[in-house]
Amino acid sequence: MHVVFVEPCFPGNQREFVRGLNLTGATVSAVGERPVETLDDDLRRWLTRYEQVPSVVDVNALERVVRWMDDRMKVDRLEATVEAHVLPVAEARERLGIPGTSLRTAFLCRDKPAMKEALRAGGVPCAAFLGSGDREAIFAFARKVGYPLVVKPRAAGASGTEQVDSDEALRGALDRAGVGHGPQVAVEEFNKGHEAFYDTITIGGRVAHEFITHYYPNVLEAMRTRWISPQFVATNRVEAAPGYQEVLEMGRTVNKLLGIETSATHMEWFFGPNGLRFSEIGCRPPGVRAWDLYAVGNDIDIYHEWAMAVVFGTTVRKASRRFAAGIIALRPEADGVIHGYKGTQEIWRRCGEWIIDAHFPPPGTPTQPIEAGYMANVWMRMKHPDYDELRAMLNAVGETIRVRAG
Repeated sequence: MHVVFVEPCFPGNQREFVRGLNLTGATVSAVGERPVETLDDDLRRWLTRYEQVPSVVDVNALERVVRWMDDRMKVDRLEATVEAHVLPVAEARERLGIPGTSLRTAFLCRDKPAMKEALRAGGVPCAAFLGSGDREAIFAFARKVGYPLVVKPRAAGASGTEQVDSDEALRGALDRAGVGHGPQVAVEEFNKGHEAFYDTITIGGRVAHEFITHYYPNVLEAMRTRWISPQFVATNRVEAAPGYQEVLEMGRTVNKLLGIETSATHMEWFFGPNGLRFSEIGCRPPGVRAWDLYAVGNDIDIYHEWAMAVVFGTTVRKASRRFAAGIIALRPEADGVIHGYKGTQEIWRRCGEWIIDAHFPPPGTPTQPIEAGYMANVWMRMKHPDYDELRAMLNAVGETIRVRAG
């Protein structure tokens, strides 16, 4: 089988998908935006062919280069794992007659209002929502639903999400998004409750691997509050805790309603006063290297598992659920440059055997804004057989380590 993978270089873990495909014995080619000279030695060894294009989201350019590859060796699969690449790759795939995620499915997993219309019609509980570029319609929606509301780009996975609590705040959010001058946004009822995500590797519409991960605190709060050291933690109680059954059933239903066949998926959900609510989904893996946590926690090479699904329609190993695994982000006390750290030795002494890895940039490194994400500055990843013990250790990290900066 000949698999063409879109963009093997950025972000950094993209190379792992190429490695996984290579392990299956498939012939692997790639299309990317960087010159071939920038590929590392492993990528050069894993890839049979590499072609550069100015932009991998230019469907016409992507179609031309993959058609050229197909003329030399039949292309059996064309795969992408980055949110922004999924829709253009699906369009190129459809033009070329290559099997894989359909254009309809890719669109529904990208456009939030269309996604929720399809799922609500299928009985999946969602927050009230509106997709519009009409300011009057948006303010009418706000009067009907009430504040707080969440304003998001229509495209799933995009940055720029804001919570608004008044007409004035909504007006500012719409101004920043350019609403009234062409752009549209998704406006949603604010989901009260705990936020988490459900991820799968799905084969032919059947879930082959599934994982559940919790945010502490919810993302909007985490991304705008400096003093919080936010975490997300993958549970190893997926089958053992009966409360997860509703999440598993909803996730599988969502995949089915959106027509997901063979793909990784990443679905956000909430549980609160109104029960379980769907938030959004992408037909791609989660970001922030969450798959690394699944691999460590379950004794699997998850990139190989994904590649086997793509190439052979099967997986190799069952998830062991041996460890819960999580990450904690540590925020610099101020913007500027990192001066040093306090409390690291104590954490290594107390928790060293359970630390997976960590990132502590050297003093003098410029800080990144807190909204840049969980891996923007300082972070630590840990595992433990007991989920509650892991949470306690991650809390201890947040309470003990200080990132001196300014």
